[in-house]
Amino acid sequence: MAIKINLDLMLIKRQMKSNELARLVGITEQNLSILKRGKAKAIRVSTLEAICRHLQCQPGDILEYTDDD
Repeated sequence: MAIKINLDLMLIKRQMKSNELARLVGITEQNLSILKRGKAKAIRVSTLEAICRHLQCQPGDILEYTDDD
């Protein structure tokens, strides 16, 4: 996958659990898990904004482009 999701890393850095972030963002733990595993087909800008607000980070801290070639 060309886009790598670094949400687990940010959760560790902020010492926050997935269920806590899901509750703060207003999404289910299952949907957060799908996002963390890179299995999501899309992410709403409002969800990304909420994640960044609660983890006090930038979108680039969570999403990383990697060249698979």
